[in-house]
Amino acid sequence: MSDTITEPQNGTVDGRGAAPAGIKPLPVWFFTFEGVMGAAFDFLKVWDRAWMVLLALGLLNFAVGLTVMGRRKKLMKAMLKDRRARKVLFALIGARIALHLVLGAAGVVVESAAAHLVLGLVMSAATVTLIWFDQRIAFRTLGLTPSGTAA
Repeated sequence: MSDTITEPQNGTVDGRGAAPAGIKPLPVWFFTFEGVMGAAFDFLKVWDRAWMVLLALGLLNFAVGLTVMGRRKKLMKAMLKDRRARKVLFALIGARIALHLVLGAAGVVVESAAAHLVLGLVMSAATVTLIWFDQRIAFRTLGLTPSGTAA
């Protein structure tokens, strides 16, 4: 069961306990892992062996998530369970499908490596931006002032 917060509750995150002192948002560089995974299809079209790099980045993301970001596990879990985060995921998938439909209707087929590379970079940038923005909205909704420079 998930709780809905409509206003800040005197320093509480979920209405049951106090927010950790000095809670910091996840840094933007952490979202680049997700950005690369959002562009994985195009990167695989550009380079056949990209799956090895994607697998290594996925393992690195897992390791960083467990070690460096260990103190922020609750924040990461909350973002993964958040409805808005799922909406971002489905919006990105929808954007990919819509883009291909529009390009197909215009008679443009994305087949060249350069086109896939550009499309992959655009999808990666969109993923990072949307996830970062989602985090920023979550902090504002909870009435938390992000400490640090990552916000």
